[in-house]
Amino acid sequence: LFGSAEQTGSIGVVTINCARLGRMHPGDHNAAMARLDELVDLAVESLEIKRRVVGELLERGLLPYTRRYLGGLDNHFSTIGVNGINEYVRNLTLDADDITSDLGEWLAQSLLDRLRVRIVQAQERTGHLYNLEATPAEGATYRFARANLARWPDVLHAGTAEQPYYTHSSQLPVGFTDDPFEALERQEALQAKYTGGTVLHLYMGEAVSSAAACATLVRRALERFRLPYITITPTFSICPMHGYVSGHHERCPSCAATGIDQECEVWTRVMGYFRPISAFNVGKRGEAAERRYFREPATR
Repeated sequence: LFGSAEQTGSIGVVTINCARLGRMHPGDHNAAMARLDELVDLAVESLEIKRRVVGELLERGLLPYTRRYLGGLDNHFSTIGVNGINEYVRNLTLDADDITSDLGEWLAQSLLDRLRVRIVQAQERTGHLYNLEATPAEGATYRFARANLARWPDVLHAGTAEQPYYTHSSQLPVGFTDDPFEALERQEALQAKYTGGTVLHLYMGEAVSSAAACATLVRRALERFRLPYITITPTFSICPMHGYVSGHHERCPSCAATGIDQECEVWTRVMGYFRPISAFNVGKRGEAAERRYFREPATR
């Protein structure tokens, strides 16, 4: 897919607020699936309108650079994504289960399977390409949580009341495990269901000990599991005096050794790129505060 360069991509993305779906139909999986069908219909209608409008602008010469480099949009996907499947399970089961339980994993897989079927139907009906994506939702995760809380103050969410968020797509709760291979094993079946973009970020507590150790981790992960994409994301800190410091340090350990209390800037990945945690939105800061970093010894 990525060998196609600019000749493919998404013309638009609609992300489904899965936590709301669970909250609207507690204890009733069938009703939730029926509502999901309605949401897919709305998503398809929205994406078809966008494709038509952008296509008309392209034909009228109002997007000349896009026309020059792409030619057309026939190879571009209309994308439907998900956010907060863990919270979907929690709200649907009244917090009796989450995505880490057997029932929770089955519910998550059922939701993704239903979406895959409906997306194929949409593709056959419209003649346009559609795919299912684990939407990054860097900002949407916080907006979804706030919107749901405004409507249902008792809705279940991750984080705190001040920093609410929803777990990324169908991934594990961020504080569930520090063993990367447990995460890979539990995510394998779910990650393989996406037909669009998806990635499992392995947030390491500090720099991996060596390039060889990192290569071994990547090789073992890709040989043993069917996940499409993974990243190795070491956390690091920046001290104004000492520069790079491996690991998550809100205060510089080198400065502390000399009796100086110096604040550090902690950097990690927010989906596709690195930035300081202090620059994250409120929801993503809440997620970072709850994150349990993976340990390298568990990768050997």
